[in-house]
Amino acid sequence: MQTGGRQTEEFPRAFGVLLPLAGLPGRHGIGDLGPESVRWLDWLSSAGVTWWQMLPVGPLGPGNSPYASSSAFAAEPLYISLELLRDDGLLGPGDIEGPKELRAGNVRYRRVRRFKEERLQLAFEEWRASKGDLAAETAAFRAAEAGWLEPWLDHAAREGGDEAAARALFLQLTFQRQWSGLRAAAAARGVMLMGDAPIFVGKDSVDVEAHPELFRLRKNGAPQVLTGCPPDAMNPDGQRWGHPHYAWDAHRAEDFRWWRARMRRQLELFDAVRIDHFIGFRNAWEIPASASTAAKGEWVRTPGEELLDAIRDELGGLPLIAEDLGSVNDEVLALRDEYGLPGMRVLQWGFEPGSYHANWAASENAVVYPATHDNDTCVGWWHGLDPGSRMRFKAATGGDGKTVAATMVRVACVSRAHTAIVQLQDLLGLGRATRMNTPGTPTGNWVWRARRADLTVSRARRLRELLDATDRIPAS
Repeated sequence: MQTGGRQTEEFPRAFGVLLPLAGLPGRHGIGDLGPESVRWLDWLSSAGVTWWQMLPVGPLGPGNSPYASSSAFAAEPLYISLELLRDDGLLGPGDIEGPKELRAGNVRYRRVRRFKEERLQLAFEEWRASKGDLAAETAAFRAAEAGWLEPWLDHAAREGGDEAAARALFLQLTFQRQWSGLRAAAAARGVMLMGDAPIFVGKDSVDVEAHPELFRLRKNGAPQVLTGCPPDAMNPDGQRWGHPHYAWDAHRAEDFRWWRARMRRQLELFDAVRIDHFIGFRNAWEIPASASTAAKGEWVRTPGEELLDAIRDELGGLPLIAEDLGSVNDEVLALRDEYGLPGMRVLQWGFEPGSYHANWAASENAVVYPATHDNDTCVGWWHGLDPGSRMRFKAATGGDGKTVAATMVRVACVSRAHTAIVQLQDLLGLGRATRMNTPGTPTGNWVWRARRADLTVSRARRLRELLDATDRIPAS
């Protein structure tokens, strides 16, 4: 068992940018795997950036949330590039001419979905008419991913018949082909991809449908207890997520086969993965199914060591980041350190006396963020900050409210933490209107998109100078 040491081989001193795939610019209303993703990789490479951190890329759930997916394995079809389908001969030039209102601005999911699904259907029909050319590739993909793909196709067939299953196969194969192109483009530019794996899955997910024995369910399929987290200063009622808890004895009996497959799939897509709610590897907050809030839950022990041993055995290592935020106790930190996993520090929380998240308190084996996707932008945060914290910020950083975002980026870069990751909004110095997500609000999230005009040569040059000065450009 690895003990408490730094993971220097997997995490050299480096810098990353947090941007959901949906947040890329592009002509079809949502970021995708097409030409704009390669332009983005070019910009990251020119700036000396090592990591592109994304949010989960699975099928979007209620509220267009990437954290409420219907599958822990499948991918969201909206991320498929119509331009690459044109290049494959599955769409014509006229098919990809999107409405002007989709070319810029926030993601308008309903409009985007209507537009793209029509084009994906056209591409599917063309593929089905000529799929003899791809028969061997399709068969190989289906065989290699059978463990999760067959339940996904069975679900589609139950919902819409054989044609729906065939279309689902086409979409997942197409995503995989385009993703492989993205991985190759990233590797060629020295950029690594970081994913995000929510610890729980939804009660209506295909995972629960296909493996009910692995979840704590009643005879009618409803969860016995629900997931969430206890009340805190930000959420007086706690958070009631509503996912079913795992039946850990059943996972143990199959030697954590489902978890092994899940993390293997993640590391097929990404070079490293952030484990969302790492606390759940040590303790899980169980809420009565009848409760309307999370306040009356209780902590229940989970088999973190056994699970991490199984994942490491499957992967040959643990290229993971522990999202150790929230109700962290000494046992959670001990589990993290026992396996040498880097944890997270959020600088916006670091200007209280004695704060664990203070920049100067970060260890080398950590990932420091000015803000995560669940925080306000640094500019928005500053406007809501109390006078005492503002005073501490100014005294500690030498910055002021006029340059707060740039100051926070610099503070992250000079940290001892081996990895500093900044959301693109903060690199651009944008305000509250561009916030990615406000926890507890069901609508209006996950919509911000960058503009191509934001990614300038001069901005890349200035960032590279900062990364060079703080030794965050790893030797090639």
